[in-house]
Amino acid sequence: MHDALFLLLVLAPGPPPTPLAAPAAVSSPAPQDLAVAGVVVGSTPERSSAILTSGGRTRVVSVGESAFGARLVSVTADAVVLEREGERRELRLPAVAASALPRLGGATARPLLPPGAPPEDPETPAREMNRVEVQRRLGEEIPRILAETALAPVMEEGRVVGVQVTRLPEGSLLTDAGLRAGDVLRRINDTDIDGMATLIGLWPRLQAASELRAVVVRNGQPFSILVSLR
Repeated sequence: MHDALFLLLVLAPGPPPTPLAAPAAVSSPAPQDLAVAGVVVGSTPERSSAILTSGGRTRVVSVGESAFGARLVSVTADAVVLEREGERRELRLPAVAASALPRLGGATARPLLPPGAPPEDPETPAREMNRVEVQRRLGEEIPRILAETALAPVMEEGRVVGVQVTRLPEGSLLTDAGLRAGDVLRRINDTDIDGMATLIGLWPRLQAASELRAVVVRNGQPFSILVSLR
C-alpha cells in the first residue's frame, strides 16, 4: 500500500499526508543533516505533512508523528517545526530560484514531446491541471487512492526497469493525470524509473516543474503522458 505514496509524490506538486514508515523513536538522537525537502499543508493542522531527509534516507510524516529522532509539530508553506526532548527546531524549505518557478495564471503552453519520445495515447492526450485544485483533491482523495492503488516493480535481466500500476481508482487524480490500470511507468521527465528510491529522489526537482512528462508501457505499447501544471 505504501508504494502508492511514491506515485503520488511524482504526479502531484506535493506529498500526501501519510507516513512512509513507522515513526522512529523520539529518544534517538536527531541527526545534524536533518532537512525538509517538501511539505503539504492540509485543510487542518493534523492533515499536514512533510518530507524529511537525513543520511540519504527519506521519510514522509504527518503532524504529531516522528522520524529521525524528532516529532513533527507543525507545517507551514515554507517551513516545519520539529521537537525533540522538549526543544523545538525550525527547518525551512530550500529556496527555489524565481526563474525556475512555473508562471501561474494565463495560458499554459502545451507540453512538447522530446525527440525520440513515444507518441501520446489518443485516449489520454496532454492535459492541464491547476496546482491549487490538485492540492485540494489530494486532501480529499488520498484515503481512497492509498486503499485502491497498488504498484509492483517490473524486472528485466535482474534489474528494475519500471513500476506497474496494477490497480488504481477510476475518477481519481491519478486517472485524470492520464494513468491507467496496467500501465508500466518507465520514465518521468527524462529520468528512468529504476526503483522506488529514484521516484523519491525526483521530488525536489518536480516541485518547480511546470510540466510532467511520463513514459508508460500500455498493453505492450509505449506511450507518453504529458501534464501541464499552472
